[in-house]
Formats: sequence, C-alpha cells, structure tokens
Amino acid sequence: MSTTAFHNGDKVRHNARPEWGIGSILKVEMLTREGKPDQRLWIRFPNIGTKTLLASAADLQITNDIVENVENAIHARPTLAQVEMKREGGWLGKASADKPETVMTALTPQATDPFLSLRKRLEVTLSQYRFEATGARLVDWAVAQSGIDDPLSRFNRQELEQFHAKWRFELDAHLGKLLLECRREPDVLAGELSKAPPLAQRAVQKIRSLR
Repeated sequence: MSTTAFHNGDKVRHNARPEWGIGSILKVEMLTREGKPDQRLWIRFPNIGTKTLLASAADLQITNDIVENVENAIHARPTLAQVEMKREGGWLGKASADKPETVMTALTPQATDPFLSLRKRLEVTLSQYRFEATGARLVDWAVAQSGIDDPLSRFNRQELEQFHAKWRFELDAHLGKLLLECRREPDVLAGELSKAPPLAQRAVQKIRSLR
C-alpha cells in the first residue's frame, strides 16, 4: 500500500499488533522521509489509546470494508466477530458454521501459508509467542484471535485460558514442523530466533531437547 494512502477517519488494523484492535485515524500529516513521500498518522486504538505512527514503518491495513479485494478474501482468516456478523452468507458463509473454539484456536494464515518463504513463516510463528496466558497478555491474545474489542464480554477467563492452551499446543506443533525445515536452512533460524520473544526462544529449546 502507498504510504500516502491514508485519510482522516479511516479504520485501520496494525497487522503486527492486532491486539490493539481496529483504530481510527484522527490526523494525517504529509511529510518527506529519505526523499520519499510519507505520512505521520495519529491513530486511536481501542485497547492501547492514541499512537503516532509513520505510514512507511507501520504495517497498517485499512479495514473500512471487511474484505478489500479477492486476495484478502483468500488469505485472511475470518475472526469470530466476522463469523458471527456473516452467518447469513457471503464469503464467510462456510466459516459461519465454525464453533468459537475453532476460530479461537486457529493459527494465523501467514504462519502456515506454504507459498510464503520459510523465513516469513518462522518470523510470524515466533512472534505469536508474545501472547502469554497471564493477565492482560491473555486478553490481548483473545482480542487478536477473535476480532472482538472486549472478548470478556463474550467469554469468561476460564474459557479463554482453555482456548489459549489448545492454541498454544497447535502453535508448538507447527513450530516443531518449521524447525525440521530449518535443518536445511540453519541461518534462517539463527536470524529469526535472535529477535524472537523470550517465550519463543524457550519453546525452541524445549522442542529441540525432545528430539
């Protein structure tokens, strides 16, 4: 997306921080950065407050429409909020039959997409380990997973903990498969592991110790 494509009032999601929720752009300032046009954006997110971000640096996705185009429809995993809004049909018609547990324990598509590079799949997978099952981190995970700004209005904490445990099991299993692939490309693992969350690093060590 062009770094000058955002406008006041746009609704956006920060793809690297989905737990922030859907933000609303309050102000847009045009600027030049490294000789290229850019934008400084003031965005109010429901779960974190107002953030000032550079369009060129932040991984922002406009969400004024649930589906921007066919490509998004193919690659986007429907959130629980979208599933429940689209029970009558549309491209989410099939997903509408999914139980909440199915949506809440699914892995993000970028972690498993076979058309993405091993490095990208590993990067995305390791980044998911920032969601621990304690306190506010559990709620952050539930926001990112469900698309609901207040998941505790839909589930109690015990349910979220159970969903998280099953999701974490799936995440660990997928990480194990990626580590097998990394045997052919050890530099990929070394590079991504160095910037991974501590919980991800511990998960890699545990999986390696079991083999």
